[in-house]
Amino acid sequence: MLNDAKSKKNKRAVDALQEAQRIAFAPFVFQTSVALKRMGVLDLIFENRSKGGISLQGISEQLKISEYGLGVLLEMAESSDIVEKDENEKFELTKIGYFLNFDKAINVNLNFTNDVCYQGLFHLQDAVKEEKPSGLKELGDWKTVYEGLSQLPENIQKSWFAFDHHYSDEIFDEALKIVFDKHPKTIFDIGGNTGKFALKCLNYNSEVEIKIFDLPGQLQKALKNIETNGFGDRGSGFEIDWLSENPQIIEGADIIWMSQFLDCFSEQEILKILKSCAASMDSSTELLITETFTDRQEFANAKFILEATSLYFTAIANGNSKMYPATVFERIIDDAGLKIKDDISIGEYHTMLVCKLK
Repeated sequence: MLNDAKSKKNKRAVDALQEAQRIAFAPFVFQTSVALKRMGVLDLIFENRSKGGISLQGISEQLKISEYGLGVLLEMAESSDIVEKDENEKFELTKIGYFLNFDKAINVNLNFTNDVCYQGLFHLQDAVKEEKPSGLKELGDWKTVYEGLSQLPENIQKSWFAFDHHYSDEIFDEALKIVFDKHPKTIFDIGGNTGKFALKCLNYNSEVEIKIFDLPGQLQKALKNIETNGFGDRGSGFEIDWLSENPQIIEGADIIWMSQFLDCFSEQEILKILKSCAASMDSSTELLITETFTDRQEFANAKFILEATSLYFTAIANGNSKMYPATVFERIIDDAGLKIKDDISIGEYHTMLVCKLK
C-alpha cells in the first residue's frame, strides 16, 4: 500500500497528463468497445487470428459495414490498445481486446454499464446534490429502480439481472453448505429477486420450506419460477416494501437470508430493516448477511468495481445507498440489537456475517 502511494506521488507529469486525457475521452473508448463488440467486429478479428489477422477492407466486406465507420472505430481501438495493426494493415486483438470480448465478468459489467447506467449517469451531479436517483428517469418513472424492475424493457432487465446474479450466484453452492449444516426447516429469503437462491435451497433439501419477502413485481416472478419448477408446495411469499414506515415480517424462521440486499439501502434504512428482522427472531434464529464489502477485497480491481457500483446506486437505483465497508455493517448490526456469531469469507469477494440476537 505504501509503495502504491509512493508510485502515485512519483508519477511523471507526462504520464499523469496522458491518463487525464484518457479520462476526458473515456466515454468515447467505452462506446467504441460496445460498438465493436455488438457489431461482431471483435469476434471476426479473433476468428482470423490464425491467418495473421484481417484487413479493414476484409472486415467491411464480411460485415457489410462501411470502411469509414469501421475505420474511425478501429483507430480509437488501436490507440486504446484494444486492437493492434501489423505492417500489412491487418488487425488482431490485444490481450485487452480479448478480455473485452470474451471475459464473462467484463461482459456483464459492460452490458450493465451501457444498458442500465450510461444515460442515467449523466444526472450524477443532481443525484449527489439532491440525494435522489436523478438518473432513474432515463429508465422510467419510479421512486427506486426496484419498483420498476419487472417493467423494464427485456434487454435492460437482462443486463440488470445478469449483473446482479453474476455477483451473487457464484457463492450460492458454497453458501448452501453453510446454510444446511444448520438443518433449517424454514428459511426466509429477503429480497428474493427471481427466486434463484430459493430454488437452490428447494433442490438441495427435500423438506425445507422457503418464504420470499419482496416487492410485488419481483415476488410474483419468483413465485412463478418456483411453481414452474414444481416446488409450489414448499415455496411461498409475502409482499413487503422495506421503505414503508413500519415494515414487519412474520415469526418462525430458522434462518433469515439476505444476499447483496442491504447494500440497496441507506444506513438508516438498513438499521430499520435489521430491527424489523430482529423483532421476528427468537434465540435460535440466525440472520445470514452476505455482501461484497469494499474493505474486504484482496485485489484493487475488485474494490474499483464495487466503488463504481456505488455510483449506480447514487444516480439510478435509489440515490442514497452504496457498497459499504464491513465496519459500517458491524456498527449497524450492533445498533439493531444483534451480534455477529460468525464472520466467514466466501468465494473471492464475499463475506457472510452470521448474526443472532444479543
